[in-house]
Amino acid sequence: MSNGGLSGVDLNLTVALGALLEERNVTHAGLRVNMSQPAMSAALARLRTHFNDELLHRTGRSYELTALGAELLPVVRQALAATEVVLGQRTTFDPAVSTRHFSVVLSDYAITVLAEPLLAALAARAPGVSIDLEPLPPVGSDLSNHLMRCDLVIGPLGYRLPGLRNVIFQDDFVCIVAEDNPRLRDGALTLDDLGAMSHAALGLGGMDGTPADRMLTELGIERNIEVTVQGLLPLPVAVSGTDLCAFVPRRLADRCAGQLRLTIAEVPFTLPELVEAAHWHPSRAKDPALAWLRGVLADIAG
Repeated sequence: MSNGGLSGVDLNLTVALGALLEERNVTHAGLRVNMSQPAMSAALARLRTHFNDELLHRTGRSYELTALGAELLPVVRQALAATEVVLGQRTTFDPAVSTRHFSVVLSDYAITVLAEPLLAALAARAPGVSIDLEPLPPVGSDLSNHLMRCDLVIGPLGYRLPGLRNVIFQDDFVCIVAEDNPRLRDGALTLDDLGAMSHAALGLGGMDGTPADRMLTELGIERNIEVTVQGLLPLPVAVSGTDLCAFVPRRLADRCAGQLRLTIAEVPFTLPELVEAAHWHPSRAKDPALAWLRGVLADIAG
């Protein structure tokens, strides 16, 4: 790490640095660590001098982390977590008065399931809390940096995502087609139909190889993939008004079916489940704020 690292920063200044990087706001950071705004501004000035970097820069009406600030955030979190373990500290979290800023990485599909009830729950239970919802990078990407930088990564089990985890919600896959698809017979498709039809599927860069994809391969169905997309959310749109079929989570199909004139087709086998879990870095295992957020997610998903 460039520009001095943490070696020349005392513990109190490290605590201030952690609050500033997480809150991205001098006033909120001061409230979090019980420092006045002038004292926090002075701490920020000292930190900027030490690192020879602004750390926070104004973007419109808010502040964003500089490149170095983003690089420092996971290191500072680890340092403070280690200090708490050594000193035996036990922190508390009061959602009613907190101004904590959370960052959560999740898939487009998980956003459709969680975003609306999550924001409503935060508004009701923690009105001072704010949150970033960032897109999940393609499977195959190195998620270690995301786990270090962000509070939670919400993604499916079975893709070897690192970190600690707990299940948030489950869904089952279904087959969707347009309501007037000519191969539908009494709302059903046969194995021969699925082998002969053109499919819309996740392509390279997306969640390639879903549990449904793997089942089709095990059944010996060689799909004619005519359209590929980079997330689950576009699949119903790709199928609408065409003779294509696709396999998507049921919650997504239920939400889109009426508007896009789609139907869930019966297939002659039981489709697998999709299990979405929250993943977090071990250094934040004892963070009471994250334990609270995971509980909220489990509540709303249920």
